[in-house]
Amino acid sequence: MAKIWVLQHHPSENLGAIADALEEAALAWQYVRVFDGQAIPQEMKGAGGLIVMGGPETVYQLDRYPYLRDEMRLIENALKENRPILGVCLGSQLLAATLGANVRRGERKEIGWYTVRLAEGASEDRLMHGLPTEFVAAHWHGDVFDLPGGAVALASSEQTSIQAYRYGEKAYGLLFHAEMTAEIIEALVNEFHDGLARAGIDGDAIVATAPKHLPKLGEIGATIFGRWAAPIQGT
Repeated sequence: MAKIWVLQHHPSENLGAIADALEEAALAWQYVRVFDGQAIPQEMKGAGGLIVMGGPETVYQLDRYPYLRDEMRLIENALKENRPILGVCLGSQLLAATLGANVRRGERKEIGWYTVRLAEGASEDRLMHGLPTEFVAAHWHGDVFDLPGGAVALASSEQTSIQAYRYGEKAYGLLFHAEMTAEIIEALVNEFHDGLARAGIDGDAIVATAPKHLPKLGEIGATIFGRWAAPIQGT
C-alpha cells in the first residue's frame, strides 16, 4: 500500500482526527517534519497521496520561507500525477498559490470557533454532500486567498469568502480546521497565548468552549476525511 506524505510545519499541528480516517482506511503515512528541517520530497513517486498541514508560515513571503517553494513543486507534481491532495489551513493556501490564486493577509485574524456555511457546490461534492449546511468549526488563520481558476467553492464563513474548495476531482483545500482535537487546541493556545492576547483574542475561552463544539465537529471531520481517504484505499 502506497504511503501518504504529510508535510508538518509545526510540532503541535499534527494530523489530529485525519489520522483516525487514515487508520480506518488502512492507509500508512509518513510525516515530513518541515519544522525540523527535513527535506521535502522532490516528487510523488511511490506515494499514494499528499496532505499539507497548517503552520505559522506565510505563502507570500517565500524569501523568508524558501522551503515553501519546494512544497509547491511537490503539490504541482501531485496535481500532474493526479494524486489525492488535502491542504489544511496553510496547506490550502499553498495549494491555492500553486494553482495561481492570490494569497494575502486578511483584514483581521480568524481564530476561534466560527460558523462555516456550505456553498451550493458542496451538495454534489464527494466529500461534502449530505453534511449540515452550517456547522461550527475551529479556525486559526490570518491569511486568505481567492478561489483558484477552475476550482469549485465549497464553503465560506461570515469573515472569509473561501473556506473550502475543490480543484479537479482529487485536490481539496480546507482553510478551517475539522481535524482539531482538544490536545491540539490546548497546545496551540499555550504556545501562542501572548500573541493571541495582543490580537484581542481570548485563548482561554477557545479552550473552554472546545468541549461544546468538538463532538459535532469530530463527526463532520470523520465524514470528510474518511471520504477523502476511501479512494486511496482501493489503489
